[in-house]
Amino acid sequence: MGKGLNGWTLATALSAFLSGPTLAADELSKDLTSTIALLGLPCGKVVSSQRMKDNDYIATCSDKNRYRVFVNPEGRVVAQKQ
Repeated sequence: MGKGLNGWTLATALSAFLSGPTLAADELSKDLTSTIALLGLPCGKVVSSQRMKDNDYIATCSDKNRYRVFVNPEGRVVAQKQ
């Protein structure tokens, strides 16, 4: 994780993003873009996403990177390059 970020802070900031399907696609893309940037990973902008299950998304970035963004068993938000 980036300097100054801990799991609680990031999880709190992303609680709306992870809470369910009520968010519009634009808001979800913005939240995923912010999450990936906060984790220090290259992305540009999320151009599409796919919900895999609760708290688990595949994000495709404008720079062609793809990440799985999810909450791990320890409660931390993680982005894994696909």
